Amino acid sequence: MLFFKLFLFFSFFSFTFSHDAISNPHLLPRPLIIQYPEVIATQFHEFDEELKLQCTSWRFAVEANNLSPWKTIPEECLGYVKDYMTGRGYKLDLERVSSEAGVYAKSLELSGDGKDVWIFDIDETLLSNLPYYVEHGYGLEIFDSIEFDKWVQRGMAPAIEPSLKLYEKILDLGFKVFLLTGRSEQHRSITIENLTKAGFRTWDKLILRDPEHHGKLATVFKSEKRSEMVEAGYRILGNSGDQWSDLLGAGPSRRSFKLPNPMYYIP
Repeated sequence: MLFFKLFLFFSFFSFTFSHDAISNPHLLPRPLIIQYPEVIATQFHEFDEELKLQCTSWRFAVEANNLSPWKTIPEECLGYVKDYMTGRGYKLDLERVSSEAGVYAKSLELSGDGKDVWIFDIDETLLSNLPYYVEHGYGLEIFDSIEFDKWVQRGMAPAIEPSLKLYEKILDLGFKVFLLTGRSEQHRSITIENLTKAGFRTWDKLILRDPEHHGKLATVFKSEKRSEMVEAGYRILGNSGDQWSDLLGAGPSRRSFKLPNPMYYIP
């Protein structure tokens, strides 16, 4: 679509300049003022609207887990994903998830035996890596684990504010809070530092991948860890994550809450 617009622009420019030059070869080029015919302006608008619809449809398929495994966002949807992630839409969706989770949590009657658990993922659930993805095409680039690990080691990921509010509410209600993340065990110290600095100051367990779990799909790894919780007598009443691999598999929560994330997919 951009190529088509540029083609039309330079076509108009070439025609205007050549017409003046033929009429009077001594005439200096005058400022170029282009007035698009109404039909062309309408077509541009229709193209923009169609692209927005296509990208919205793609994002819906992502959030509903209807897409086959994907590695990058569609190139033509870069602008759409950027606008969504940095605009009002993403914030509203996060607030909606947090609000609904809070209503559900408050409706539960806890046993009081310390076995009622809420699980939180970390990346794009509690902490935002948006500053990293701003520099890496909002998911347009193939994921680079080395570069991402460098970002993690900086410990600068900000809190996702609606999730922080939910987190504090969950603690106040008396849930045990387990953090279950795909981050490596070698990042434990910096993860604790980053979480604390962002406002997440207390939890009951922080579970990361140790060497024996490297290479396992996230769905398998997290299923195994949830199953261990259930075997230990815990009741998983809530689970919050941005990936379906945070929520699906064995040892499911009584209710799960999927946060939006159109930038990357983890199986």
